[in-house]
Amino acid sequence: MASLSDARERALITGASGFTGRYLRARLEKFGVAVVGGNVAAGQCHSGEVVLDITDLEQCRRAIEAVRPDYIAHLGAITFVGHADVEAFYRVNVLGTLNLLQACADVGHIPSKILIASSANIYGNACQGIIEESQPPQPVNHYATSKTAMEYMVRNWFDRLPIIITRPFNYTGVGQADRFLVPKIAGHFKRRAPVVELGNLDVARDFSDVRTVASAYATLLRGNATGETVNICSGIPHTLADIVSVFERIAGYQIEVRVNPAFVRANEVKVLLGSAKKLDSLVPSLGRVPFEETLRWMYET
Repeated sequence: MASLSDARERALITGASGFTGRYLRARLEKFGVAVVGGNVAAGQCHSGEVVLDITDLEQCRRAIEAVRPDYIAHLGAITFVGHADVEAFYRVNVLGTLNLLQACADVGHIPSKILIASSANIYGNACQGIIEESQPPQPVNHYATSKTAMEYMVRNWFDRLPIIITRPFNYTGVGQADRFLVPKIAGHFKRRAPVVELGNLDVARDFSDVRTVASAYATLLRGNATGETVNICSGIPHTLADIVSVFERIAGYQIEVRVNPAFVRANEVKVLLGSAKKLDSLVPSLGRVPFEETLRWMYET
């Protein structure tokens, strides 16, 4: 665990204890970067962590002043599309991000790079073919709308801070919460459940391994690109039916799939497939974990 007195390059990660944050921490530490995590709960901070509730501007100022990070990876957000508190999407995802950037300006600290995690959900439901970063946003839910608003706000800071915005498409791996689809399916197969209830089986998503995403983030943080928005994706679509079939092959049995109308969203994004052209130009050495290997890792761990 990094210490605030550590003389190495230092990174501050919001959401450091979350699914992606844990893998990004490990990746940055392999690069020799000391990682400091932001922890919302003051009484639960450990060594190498700072109190940081991004909805509190003063806490953001204190955290930036205390850490003076070389890099900031802003992963802290409300990320579950079905989150019940609609206002929280905007309070955390938009205003929380604004607070973090404003805190840098207020304490007079300019990191070498700030990575802001947005989402490919901003592209919405009307896109056909492979989606490039130039595709105009067409959000269809509050999560995506909050991320779109956040991006427009962040662009106002491009001339003041060295920022890169990432738009990750779907990704998964060991440690992701069971409320997300792939871990839910993996859990059923690990229990050898006879039945799984899902929503739209023909929904297709561009999936990556969380370890690939963490590697991309770490490289972008330490690279030269700023003022850019970049898709984090594989360029390969997988339907839920495809995923079930792979798990059946890995687990060695067939599961009964029932479509539960409660899980079918009227405004569901049918196909979301990203162009990885810009990502590959910025991170040419990125090695992608094959998706079947990701599913096997989740089943066997």
